[in-house]
Amino acid sequence: MKLSGKVALVTGASSGIGRASAIALAKEGADIALNYLTMPESAETAKKEIEALGRKCLLYQVDLVDQAAVETMVSDAVNKLGKIDTLVSSAVFSDREMFHVADMKGFHKTIDVTMWGAFHTLRACTNQMLKKGNGGNVVIVSSPHAVVPYPSCMAYNMAKAGLDMMAKTAAIELIKHNIRVNIVYPGWTDTPGERKFFAEDTLQKAGSFLPMGRLAQPEEIARGVVFLSDPDSAYITGSLLTIDGGGMLPWWSKRGTGDF
Repeated sequence: MKLSGKVALVTGASSGIGRASAIALAKEGADIALNYLTMPESAETAKKEIEALGRKCLLYQVDLVDQAAVETMVSDAVNKLGKIDTLVSSAVFSDREMFHVADMKGFHKTIDVTMWGAFHTLRACTNQMLKKGNGGNVVIVSSPHAVVPYPSCMAYNMAKAGLDMMAKTAAIELIKHNIRVNIVYPGWTDTPGERKFFAEDTLQKAGSFLPMGRLAQPEEIARGVVFLSDPDSAYITGSLLTIDGGGMLPWWSKRGTGDF
């Protein structure tokens, strides 16, 4: 219960890593402001699960591209829960096509949600943290896409690279205010969002080729989010935590045996 008395805003929290992070933070004692846009039933279920732990949970169905709506959401959460100690930025959107034939509506939306949505939330939460004057903590869920140019993912690659620089710049600007900003790189994770691009059997087969022999589970990524949110991690800022089961190691490292 290291987060007892803390309040966390988690974006993109109706499924996947965001949902798992919200529940993991609640298990450590935090009250939760849970943001989502799609999958409302899953958001309601997460709320019930968090409340069953004895924590407060507010739901906000807000499109993070709308800066004014984001600022209203953050202000309302502070009014009702008293403060925001931690922001976990996990909301994303992704369309995948080769850039030269990509539907530009999806291309722009990928960047708008994934990068600008994160910025709007970071800005609004930072200003509330500064008003309270008690410091704070931000965890940006980025991706190896920020450094690996995966084909057909140009918009997502661009957005995640932008997130990394956003987080590092915020870390250095906010350090004097005792607001920490860190980045998490999840490996390939078994989430509902992956079903947009891959069939179930394809995902399972792909997982078998990873160094760990499987995809990550959202709860495994959430453990890293909790670690970075822990007050005992007070000396960690501007850092990158990779939780990918060795996925960014050289391809011949599979299972640590050199088998091909």
